[in-house]
Amino acid sequence: MNVRLLKVLVLAVASLGVGLATFSLGSSGIADTSQGTPDPARRLKSVSEFQSIADAGTRSRALFVEAAKVITDPRCINCHPMNRQPTQGDSMHPHVPLMNAGGGAGPGIGPDGLMCSACHRAENSPAIPGSRVGSVPGNAHWSLAPVSMGWQKQTLGYICRQLKDPTRNGNRSLTQIHRHTIEDHLVGWAWHPGEGRRPAPGTQEEFSALIGAWIETGAECPS
Repeated sequence: MNVRLLKVLVLAVASLGVGLATFSLGSSGIADTSQGTPDPARRLKSVSEFQSIADAGTRSRALFVEAAKVITDPRCINCHPMNRQPTQGDSMHPHVPLMNAGGGAGPGIGPDGLMCSACHRAENSPAIPGSRVGSVPGNAHWSLAPVSMGWQKQTLGYICRQLKDPTRNGNRSLTQIHRHTIEDHLVGWAWHPGEGRRPAPGTQEEFSALIGAWIETGAECPS
């Protein structure tokens, strides 16, 4: 067998074995146990609950802050680091094994020889029997967000302005941003993250409605 290929296979097997032992561990070191069903304690307010705010700009900012409960949730923000290193779990601890997606400002699909798809399949996968982890997250487009869309440790104002900036959001208009929240399967994964990890707050439909209302009221950003 080619020596380089052998090294790649060894890395992939090691990654799978070590990674499965630590996926989705919270700060307590115990895997989350909710099953992808909405948690009433983590609900999103409906758009109608903001109608009493008379000033459109103030209402717009409030809508974004509510939507940001999803944007800044670990299910989303773990894959939006400022560097090329993803985080894991509700505690947002460094990915195990330590990974660097490589590629500079590129697609973030992993380094040569050990791409994200080596462990993350097109859908959530069962974990190794007997492990404390319920599943390995997966999606056909699993990858890190571009460097320009790094959100970790940034303010809501920064994230909001980034979302509006075509030079940093994938050259999307606000209409396309809204459509992205509705149609993108990787966005939708946040509410169907697989056994062993809790979903993002609310539902994808509620999140998208908040983003749509934020845009309709002027897409104002928090300071």
